[in-house]
Amino acid sequence: MSSDRFSLAGKVALVTGGTRGIGKAIARAYAEAGAKVMVVGRKEPALSDAVADLSAAGTVQGLSANVSRLEEHGRIVDAVVGAFGALDILVNNAATNPVFGPVQDTTPDVFDKIMALNVRAPLELAKAARPHMLARGGGAIVNLASIGGVSPEPGLGIYSVSKAALISLTQVMAKEWGKDNIRANVICPGLIKTDFSSALWQNDQILKHMMRNQALARLAEPDDIASLALFLAAESAAFCTGGVYMADGGYTI
Repeated sequence: MSSDRFSLAGKVALVTGGTRGIGKAIARAYAEAGAKVMVVGRKEPALSDAVADLSAAGTVQGLSANVSRLEEHGRIVDAVVGAFGALDILVNNAATNPVFGPVQDTTPDVFDKIMALNVRAPLELAKAARPHMLARGGGAIVNLASIGGVSPEPGLGIYSVSKAALISLTQVMAKEWGKDNIRANVICPGLIKTDFSSALWQNDQILKHMMRNQALARLAEPDDIASLALFLAAESAAFCTGGVYMADGGYTI
């Protein structure tokens, strides 16, 4: 099979939460594959550092924005199109989980914060991106959920609920927008060595539980997810939409 099937040459990608961890690894993989990439981050110093690092891989720009805010979504998409002239790929990676503990401890404010970033933002960004994808004859949406959206783990509470909703949202978009050649797929990572999940993999009890129950007894790296995200964005996955892709080392089997 030709390696061109995995090329993103001539494509434009938007990656939220792209300054570190999985988002940054995806942005690097896309840039290396030839895409022009806009990474979105909330904190300007981290964004500048990430862009400086990622620029060695290809054409990468940064945009400071709070993805959880409704008024930001149109501005984000407009900035991408203004910078690169198009938008072909949307990666909804930004997420939050401000609490770790039993679901009964979730306050209404925390619930709203989780849902605003983990569910509403991917929907609103996809809606804003859709006209630009239509103008290009189609596009690809890659959402980042979690194994918690399929098999909830103790302590992850409403975060798991939000990721289950994101899985369903992805499949709804796939079903409704397939006729427009807009593909939507969702990746469900297991335990990945990132700052976001450090409270889990730095906990010896949790780490031992995960390693005991995974088929592949190792802690995954962000690049393990980036490779799958590249496949789903490229022509290699031209017939894949509505898919729920487990990247968990076999934890959920």
